[in-house]
Amino acid sequence: MTEFNPADIRVIACDIFGTTFDWRTGVADQVSQVAAEQGAAIDGGEFADAWRERYLPSIQCVNRGERDWAHLDTLHRESLDDLLETRGMAGAFDEAARRRMVRAWHRLPAWPDAASGLARLRGRYVVAALSNGGFALLTNLVNSTHLPFDCVLSAELARTYKPAPAPYLTAANLLDVEQDRILMVAAHTWDLDGARQAGLRTAFLERPLEKGPDRPADRAADTTSDLAATSFDELADKLGC
Repeated sequence: MTEFNPADIRVIACDIFGTTFDWRTGVADQVSQVAAEQGAAIDGGEFADAWRERYLPSIQCVNRGERDWAHLDTLHRESLDDLLETRGMAGAFDEAARRRMVRAWHRLPAWPDAASGLARLRGRYVVAALSNGGFALLTNLVNSTHLPFDCVLSAELARTYKPAPAPYLTAANLLDVEQDRILMVAAHTWDLDGARQAGLRTAFLERPLEKGPDRPADRAADTTSDLAATSFDELADKLGC
C-alpha cells in the first residue's frame, strides 16, 4: 500500500465487540443476574469467556460454507445451548432465561473513551459501526448508549462475516468510497488482517482489559497497522481531529 495519509481517509469504520463496547463486563453481569434468578451458581466472567470462545468458530463455519447463513443471535443461541449442555446445566435455564442471555449482547457498556473520541472523529469523517452483529443488535447498542455513529453496517448486508472480504467491500460500496479511503478501527488482529486484505487502511485500538484482567488481549505488536492508539481520543489526536 501507499504511505498512510490521514487526508485520504473519508470513513472511520469501527468494530463493535471489544473495540467500542466492553462485551465481557456487559455479558458477565447480565448472565450472573439471570443465573441468580434461575437459582444457578456460575462465575459470570468465566462463563462469558467460554461463550465468547465459541464466536470465531461459529462464524467460520458460515464463511466456509459448512452451513447456511445464520444471524449472529442464532449463532450466539446455539453456542449458549451447547455451553450449557456441555456443563450439565441445560435444565437450569428455561427458554425465557436463554433468550435474555442472548439479548445481553444487545445491552453492553461502551468503553469510557468511546463517546468523546467518536464525537471528535465525526467532526471530520463519516463514522460507521462495521460489525458482525445484526442490525437489531447494533441499533439497540447505539440507541442505548447514544454513541455518535453516522450509520451501522452489519455483516447481514453481505451475508458473510468478517474477516471475509465481503463485509468490508460492502461497506465501501454502500458509502460510495474506495476501500483505501476507509480506516478500519479494531482491537483484534484478525479483523484488521481481514480489512487490510480487502484494501482498507487499518488502526489498532488497544483494549488490554477486553478479555478481563487475567487473559491477554491482542496487541498492536501482533499486527501491521497504519496507526495504533490506546483510545478513541488518542486516535483522534493522531488524525488531527
